[in-house]
Amino acid sequence: MADGGGENRPGRGGDQPERIGDYVVERRLGSGGMGVVHLARTVAGRQVAIKVIRREYAENPGFRARFRREVEAARRVSGAFTAPVVDADPDGDPPWLATLYVPGGSLTERIDRQGPLTPREAARVGAELAEALLDIHRCGLVHRDLKPGNVLLAEDGVRVIDFGISRALGDSHRLTEDGAVLGSPPFMAPEQLTGDGEVTTAADVFALGAVVAYAVTGHSPFEAGRLAGGDPLAVAYRVVHESPDLGDVPDSLRDLVSLCLVKDPEQRPEVAAVLRMAAWADSRAQAAGVRESPVWRGVAGAGSDTGAGGRRGAGSEATTA
Repeated sequence: MADGGGENRPGRGGDQPERIGDYVVERRLGSGGMGVVHLARTVAGRQVAIKVIRREYAENPGFRARFRREVEAARRVSGAFTAPVVDADPDGDPPWLATLYVPGGSLTERIDRQGPLTPREAARVGAELAEALLDIHRCGLVHRDLKPGNVLLAEDGVRVIDFGISRALGDSHRLTEDGAVLGSPPFMAPEQLTGDGEVTTAADVFALGAVVAYAVTGHSPFEAGRLAGGDPLAVAYRVVHESPDLGDVPDSLRDLVSLCLVKDPEQRPEVAAVLRMAAWADSRAQAAGVRESPVWRGVAGAGSDTGAGGRRGAGSEATTA
């Protein structure tokens, strides 16, 4: 999953197709290790974000299986805070997946541009992420890669995207690339990194806590005081063996974050409990007089620019695999 870099800049590339399925391609939104995402539209003018698996990987059975599972998972998930899948061809040449285009950037982009959220804004994001996870888990799935880049900020709330490494609960098959653990270490649960035990919905709770901490501080609780983008193995070691650094997390959110980041998955709260804690944190911040600014407006408004130099929307690095 790409989190920036020159490769992910939006625009029109020389290898951009004119059509994908029945969709007319407008421009490239972003790219990552496994795929390229394009902004496209239907004949009627509805915009979609289409993720296309790279041709050099499309013939690899492992990559194709991973993409097929993404399609199956995404089709089963619906809710106010998830990006709906509108079309897909997992057996195409190359395979692709279309989701409704969300004209807003990712949480990563928002913080890069404007800095951390206020405690109340972060609490609101946490509550909406919890609602999204409830919808995902009701389908018998674990997201497994909830991170700031996979959280889009639309005008009316967050959208959780990219089920590229989701797997059905109880499925014993472990699909990795070249023996590597799939995911983003700063936002992965210890059991995902070690491979010890079953990865359950508790792993998503851990990720939610890490994302909320990032939202309100601007850094991962396992990367505080360190250069961003450090050695993934070093970050993974800290996630597994060290306590998170919550010194910059405000009191109103510290209990929520610390409970989510407990090492033992069985000791983490259920998602419904996290939703209640986030709502309480929002109320506490409101009572303390913390003003709520329009978190999404600045990002979503810029994201509607469809020029080559415009902001990335639902198909940016957040949507790539």
